Order: sequence, then C-alpha cells, then structure tokens
Amino acid sequence: MQQFFKVKKNFGFGCMRLPMKGEAVDTEEFSRMIETFFANGFNYFDTAHGYLEGKSETALRECLTSRYPRESYVLTNKLSSGYFERQEEIRPLFESQLRACGVEYFDFYLMHAQDKNIFEKYKRLRAYETALEFKKEGLIKHFGLSFHDKAEVLEQILTEYPEVEVVQIQFNYVDYEDASVESRKCYEVCRKFGKPVIVMEPVKGGSLVNLPASAKKILDDLGGGSPASYAIRFAASFEGVAMVLSGMGSMAMMTENVGFMKNFTPLSEEEFAAIGKVREIFRAQDLIPCTACRYCTEQCPKKIAIPDLFACLNAHNAFHDWNANYYHTIHTAGGGKASDCIKCGRCEAMCPQHLPIRTLLQEVAKVFEQ
Repeated sequence: MQQFFKVKKNFGFGCMRLPMKGEAVDTEEFSRMIETFFANGFNYFDTAHGYLEGKSETALRECLTSRYPRESYVLTNKLSSGYFERQEEIRPLFESQLRACGVEYFDFYLMHAQDKNIFEKYKRLRAYETALEFKKEGLIKHFGLSFHDKAEVLEQILTEYPEVEVVQIQFNYVDYEDASVESRKCYEVCRKFGKPVIVMEPVKGGSLVNLPASAKKILDDLGGGSPASYAIRFAASFEGVAMVLSGMGSMAMMTENVGFMKNFTPLSEEEFAAIGKVREIFRAQDLIPCTACRYCTEQCPKKIAIPDLFACLNAHNAFHDWNANYYHTIHTAGGGKASDCIKCGRCEAMCPQHLPIRTLLQEVAKVFEQ
C-alpha cells in the first residue's frame, strides 16, 4: 500500500490550515515546516482549490513545487463542486489548478466532499468520467474521492464507479460511532470494496486536543503522549488506512506530530481501552441519549432525519466547532429540517428511549436555523 502511495510513512501534510500572517500565508514558516517534514521522511501533501481562498495551492507552488524535484513529493488536489456548473468548465478548472500548484500532474485527484446531492451533480456533469480522462492522459496518477455522508451513499458510489482507487473519509475516535458521520461504517465500506483509506480530521478540527479534564487525565495516566498523538495514532492504527492527514498551522505542531509519527506504532490494547473511556466521557456530556434506531424516522410524515439532527446537536454542544453545522447542512439538504416538525407525536410513540423528540427538535432548530 505504501508503494501505491509512493511514501515511506503514513502521515500527510493537510494544507487547509497553514501558518498565516494576517490574510497571507507565512511562506517563510511554511517553507521551514516543509523542510522539517521532508527531514523526518514524510512527503505527502494534500490541498484543494478552495483552501485558504486559493492561497494553499499558490503557497505550495512557492514553498514546495518550485524548490523540490517532482519525484520527491506526492501531491493531492481535488475537484470542488463550487467551481463548476457545466462539464465544459471542468478541464479549464483542472488546468488552472495545475498552474496554481506549479506541476504538470497530480499524484492523486479526488472528487471533493461527496455526499448524495453533490454526487448526483457530478454524475449529471460526467465529472468522474472527465477525471478518468485526465488519468488516461497522464495528468493524474490516481483517481479517488473525499466523502462526507452516510455509508450507504459511499457504497452506491463505489458500486457505480469501481474505478475509484482511494477514499478519503473523516475518521476519529469520537466520530467512530457517531450517527451523523458514520466513520466506522464508512471505513467498513472502504474495506469491503478493497479501497485504501485516507483519513481527514483525525483530531476533529482540533477538538480532540483540548480535552475535558477527566478525559485528559485518562490519557495522561498512560504515561506519555499528547491528546493529539493518541488521536492521530488511533486513526493510523486501522488496517487499510494508508494515510492520516493533519492540518498544521505552526512549526510547533509540525515538530510534535512528526515526532511521534516518524517511528509510528499502533495503539496498544491498553491505549485503545483508554480511548474508549475518553469517548464515553464525551457521550456523557449532557447529550441526547439517542441510539439511532431510526424507529422515529419511519413514522415521520415530514421525513425529518431525527437521529442525524440529534447527533449534530450533540456534536455542537460537545465541540462548538464548524463540523456540526456542516453535517446539519448535509442531513437537511433534501428537506426535513427540524422546524418542519408538525408535532404529530408519532415519533415519540415509537421511541424506545422515550425522548421528548418534539421539544428536542425545537432546540435543533434554535441552534442551526437562526
């Protein structure tokens, strides 16, 4: 698998977050970080056209691709939905990405942020077929996708497009069993189809760095390692995970991460058990005790994805980050917002946990629909 990726190690530099000076990328700091990255044996870089409003791609040209031989690094870019509305626009966009990055080809090119609705757009505009043409022309070496939706949608995509070579998913120990993200189920679909996995958000946008005191103590009692190290090593410990990405905004973050990943060791049974205890602490933070049995959704006349919206509210209350809003948008893209509830009560009659669903949906609407 490492030979497939042309890398010696399974840790990648995610370039959605970079060191900044005001609105500009701090190219001096970024260059030093790249030197440190290479010096520790790493060479995988990940970007997208919209990262930092296009500054990620051009910073990579200035600090990476213009300074190092092309065969010395692996560069991944993506086809993002917001930059094309017609098939004819895909090739010019792709060529502009090559120019922005200063390369003649991408090692990996991913269909970006696929969910049910975005996938339908990409199918309609033959985006997958167009990218596969780029591969035939040698403009990309490998073809894949990044994914944000339910496992059943991922299974549909991989069934319809067996040419997909690699899948990038959100995967961390909190989202592992989360009903709105379905990290474990998405990982299992990748394994079923034999697709190598690239992990994004292993520390959940930084949320798994600053832990509640009781959770931090559990990890501290292991006798070594930071919260970030356990989160990243958790993701990298699963069979079939070929690459774990981390967005690093400072040399301090770079130094810490390469320090524990350059001689990577999977989590031990004791460490996995500790992570399980930390996960339970997050679950106990006054969150909605929904088990995602989905009996309620079978009865809902407005087709509200109640367990998914509750999972988003739980994530919002636990982490206060952008992630919950992102997934709320996905789960309501086709309708079925919490405010659509007509308070018929059919859901509550079916709920094994006897949750006050109608009241809780009002809280979801208050948080996400203002």
